Amino acid sequence: MAGPSLGLGALLTTLVALGPLSTDLYLPSLPTLAVVFSTDAARVQLTLSVFLAGFAVAQLAYGALSDRFGRRPLMLGGLLLYFLASLGCLFATSIEQLILARFIQAVGACAGPVLGRAIVRDAWGAVDAARTLAYVSGAMALAPLVGPALGGMLTVNFGWQANFVLLAFFSALQIGAVWLWLGETNAHPDPEATRVGRMLENFRTFLVDRNYLGYLLALGLSYSMLFAFISGSSFILIGRFGLSPAVFGLCFGVVVVGYISGTQIAGRLVRRLGADRLIAAGAWLGAFAGLVMLAVDRWAPAHLAGVLAPMFFVTLSVGLVMPNASARALAPYAKMAGAASALMGFLQMGMAALVGIVVGHGVEQDASVLPMTVALCGVLVPCCYLTLVRRPRS
Repeated sequence: MAGPSLGLGALLTTLVALGPLSTDLYLPSLPTLAVVFSTDAARVQLTLSVFLAGFAVAQLAYGALSDRFGRRPLMLGGLLLYFLASLGCLFATSIEQLILARFIQAVGACAGPVLGRAIVRDAWGAVDAARTLAYVSGAMALAPLVGPALGGMLTVNFGWQANFVLLAFFSALQIGAVWLWLGETNAHPDPEATRVGRMLENFRTFLVDRNYLGYLLALGLSYSMLFAFISGSSFILIGRFGLSPAVFGLCFGVVVVGYISGTQIAGRLVRRLGADRLIAAGAWLGAFAGLVMLAVDRWAPAHLAGVLAPMFFVTLSVGLVMPNASARALAPYAKMAGAASALMGFLQMGMAALVGIVVGHGVEQDASVLPMTVALCGVLVPCCYLTLVRRPRS
């Protein structure tokens, strides 16, 4: 491969965006699904949490397999599986079938983010990976910015199945783009990478590394704040405030602008301030914004701005933390980038899936579950980061 290019960055952005697009596009249709399949909010929310669980588990396999066989063939295989599972979602006739199809869809979707991060580490190296991931994350945020609004319009005009028609079409385009334009970036294939003993030893190496663990927990807890909102937002904004699916999508977009702002700030300032300072700033901002959201919910729960304004700053903090924590965690592991990225993604998505289940089961009975969860995760981000990460001395 000649070297990283703008075209490669654009392609990776669409691949990394496959995960958030798969969750955010059909968020406005969740209340509709409860009616269509004659079920409750908790069961419908399982289509989100099961997606996250499948997304998390499959990453462990993708990391090791890509370290041995390369990134390109695994990316193509994952996208093909995603395409077929999207058709399964489209033709589901029960909530159980939809949940199963979503799990399979997640197994394919996770190829994009886990291999995309590894490709960034392969192509850009340790120094520029944080900056590149920040810009990729910012561009990727166009998916959750546009997704709910587009999904709301599709649901209103064509029904909930239209969302999965679009996802199937999008993945078909990606298969063609990867086939034509993505070269192999793994310059150090490891024939031992898929041996179980080697995989466990690699994971042990990562988990006894205090810095890796600290960055991982900061990343996972930050993403859990975001996913708590993703899981409960439609039931609160549509249920409590009576917004239409289309208006819900626009309100969700306001929150996503915070994430885009955070990633752009991170991309511009990382060389000047360093990744660790930006992680620390984002961690404290997220904790403060989460506590403000909880306080507003207690004393002024009837105001829509009391949900959206704090979440804007929560997602801004996530935009500061996630790309920098990802790059810092992967930096020392050039020859194990796939495995390191896979374990990171597994634990990140696993934590978020558990948070999503809690919010999904509690939000119908008590809407305060959402701000409580966001605030708790927000406070834990700086606690874990400051306790575990040993920053290099100036």
